[in-house]
Amino acid sequence: MQIMIGLVVGGVIGWLRPDWGNAVYFLRDIFINLIKSIIAPLVFSTIVVGIAGAGALRKVGRMGFKALIYFEIVTTAALFIGLAVVNLTKPGVGVKLEATNTSAIQSIEQTHPHSFVETIVHAFPSSVIEAMVRGDVLQIVAFSVLFALAVSAVGSKGQPIVRAMESLSQVMFKFTNYVMMFAPIGVGAAMAHTIGTQGLGVLMNLGKLVLSLYLALIIFVVVVFGVVILIARVPLRKFVRAVREPAALAFATTSSESALPKAMESMERLGVPRHIVGFVMPTGYSFNLDGSTLYLALASVFVAQAAEATTGQHLGLDRQILMVLTLMITSKGVAAVPRASLVILLATVNSFLPAGLGPIGVAVIFGVDELMDMGRTCVNLIGNCLATVVVARWEGEFDDERALAFGTPAEIELDLKRGNIAFADAVVQGD
Repeated sequence: MQIMIGLVVGGVIGWLRPDWGNAVYFLRDIFINLIKSIIAPLVFSTIVVGIAGAGALRKVGRMGFKALIYFEIVTTAALFIGLAVVNLTKPGVGVKLEATNTSAIQSIEQTHPHSFVETIVHAFPSSVIEAMVRGDVLQIVAFSVLFALAVSAVGSKGQPIVRAMESLSQVMFKFTNYVMMFAPIGVGAAMAHTIGTQGLGVLMNLGKLVLSLYLALIIFVVVVFGVVILIARVPLRKFVRAVREPAALAFATTSSESALPKAMESMERLGVPRHIVGFVMPTGYSFNLDGSTLYLALASVFVAQAAEATTGQHLGLDRQILMVLTLMITSKGVAAVPRASLVILLATVNSFLPAGLGPIGVAVIFGVDELMDMGRTCVNLIGNCLATVVVARWEGEFDDERALAFGTPAEIELDLKRGNIAFADAVVQGD
């Protein structure tokens, strides 16, 4: 509730006093920086404890294989839903492609999307310290898994490290609670800056494209996530309660990282074992970006529709499907690239449109990209939370007793009974 109040107040401030909206933006940066400082030690300690501490050595390969299968199925569904909606609403028809925002496009063109092989190579860091400094979640996961396997392999000699990582993870969860007290202010500052910089016109400019994206995201959440929830027997009301706060954070800040620590804590409280949360959720940040992949399909066809008025060439359904199949591959490296989604989008449309029109088409989207980024980032976060529950259920390790107790006084009693003092304290502070 405090976060939503901060969201509304920030929007009003940005509307009434745009100069204030720009002046308070540093508060958003402080919040994001504090959250980023949590991610590396939290992911590292959680994975090490989950794998080495729980004796999950043999489960890692099987769990990773199941997670990747689920990621591929869900992201493919997202791509085709985006393709269907954009062909139904046709938001790009009538849009004129004019050479604007060329400097922004040039900055994007300086980088390139990672191929599948490059993404695999990139996952293994030459320096884990450098990976932690950059906050590269995929590299941190890869190193943490290998480190945990080594700790498990040395037996009793590795137990001091396991105990140290257990202490570190509990400290980081406590640290997260402190940082979350600042969340409403950080969220309000982010919204004030968005409205103050771009004005309320950002809510109307290219409105059809924005509405098409949100329509597609709603269809995806209701249909695809709904089916997954039914099949995996996910307790819907408890799941919604668990993801509402991290989802609101992701929406307001347009940063999945800002919601990662809170989301990991919530999924553990919901009944997903720590080793599954610690492995599946960070890995999903590279391979399970449902909202971003749906956006890519929709935005690429939008640019093609806008280019049709200039070239007279219609991008048929066969070429659209080919473009979607291309996105299925290139989008897997989306998290490892600066300006990730726009880089993938630009690379894809350049391959299917006449030279020069791709960058101009992407420039048209710039004005409302942050507004669309809110929705796709929120869906990315919800999708990764759901993935942890699915894999836990698939592995037969989902704790239904804890799920039923989530958010009730019984949860505190259960935590105290199981000796989980840190979670009991988090429940008292959070709920």
